[in-house]
Amino acid sequence: MYETLAILAIFTFVYSIIGGRIERSWLSGPIIFCTFGVLVGPRGFNLLPIAADSATIKSLAELTLALILFTDAASVNFAALRKNAQIPLRLLLIGLPLTIALGCLVGTILFGPIHWFEIAVLATILAPTDAALGKPVITNNLVPEPYREGLNIESGLNDGICVPVLLIFLELATMEPGGETTKGMVFSHFSAEIGIGGCVGIGLVAAAVFLGRIAAKRGWVTREWSRISVAALAMGCFGLAQVFGGSGFIAAFVGGLVFDRLLGEKRKPWLEEAESLGDLFALVTWVTFGALVLNPAPATFRWQELLFSLLSLTLIRMLPVFIALSGMGLKTEAKLFIGWFGPRGLASVVFCVIAFDAGLLHESGLARIVTITIFLSILLHGITANPWAVAIGRRTEKKDLKTGTD
Repeated sequence: MYETLAILAIFTFVYSIIGGRIERSWLSGPIIFCTFGVLVGPRGFNLLPIAADSATIKSLAELTLALILFTDAASVNFAALRKNAQIPLRLLLIGLPLTIALGCLVGTILFGPIHWFEIAVLATILAPTDAALGKPVITNNLVPEPYREGLNIESGLNDGICVPVLLIFLELATMEPGGETTKGMVFSHFSAEIGIGGCVGIGLVAAAVFLGRIAAKRGWVTREWSRISVAALAMGCFGLAQVFGGSGFIAAFVGGLVFDRLLGEKRKPWLEEAESLGDLFALVTWVTFGALVLNPAPATFRWQELLFSLLSLTLIRMLPVFIALSGMGLKTEAKLFIGWFGPRGLASVVFCVIAFDAGLLHESGLARIVTITIFLSILLHGITANPWAVAIGRRTEKKDLKTGTD
């Protein structure tokens, strides 16, 4: 345990002092984290003695995603959303369903023997995008604001939206044959998870904000303890919902939205420390992913699995986005740019582990597809983020100068 702690702590410190320089290059944080994980993991120098079981990754990834869901929902810029609402709304309401549907179609063609609901699970696992992997795009002021805000809001909301879809497909994929009553039970269980999760998120956060305001008026709140309150609240939403049989992810996501609406601009100081803690959790998750999941022997992958992974990052994502953004007057490059920068990351890792634990018939094959898709996304999106962001920003700036626009 101490050896693992020392290695992770030293690596985290080293990255923290050079991270700014790395993220301005063609590299990205997740590329470094996963590479480090492979090097120190059992398939590398075996310096990181972590138990190679799904429970290790699941516990870490679940808490990380719960925290990120909460902070993402609590950080939604509703003013920017109202100003640039068309792009994210089209991406979420048109692009996301089409992405899942196209993933099901392509998966059915490539993996005929696999049950349709299992393919739907796979398509849903790989549908949500990860803002952290697209950070060089979202934070680059050269990229036009509507593109940045659209991608940021999409990535912040689509994983929360995909949670109930994944849960219902998992229920349908794992249910035993039993007629309509069984399907009715599936939808009843699905509704209960969503309902309980939402109620826990609303109730717990509303109560916490109410008590926090009373404590603040009495001068009981200190800056030191307030730094961890949001992280504790996010994990409380997750844990309490799971205890009562609801979805912890829905609870964290809804709780973040409630936190945002109740506190408004006052929420920002409270979120800073939670976001930093989320970044730290994500770092450890990616190192663990590299150490325990990534397999450097590509011969273990079937060509259909590799092809689906490549199509997931290109056609399956980009065509629905292209369709969703049609009629808005955007140039072809803009639609391709937004479509390409839909990297797969932490949500897909968590969803994969959840699906793996559900006992799917073809779980090993699905896990391989998710693994190679995430690896390719980390590599390809990380390499292309800065160059294309700078290029499209400069082209847009030149166009504005020529037309005399602001």
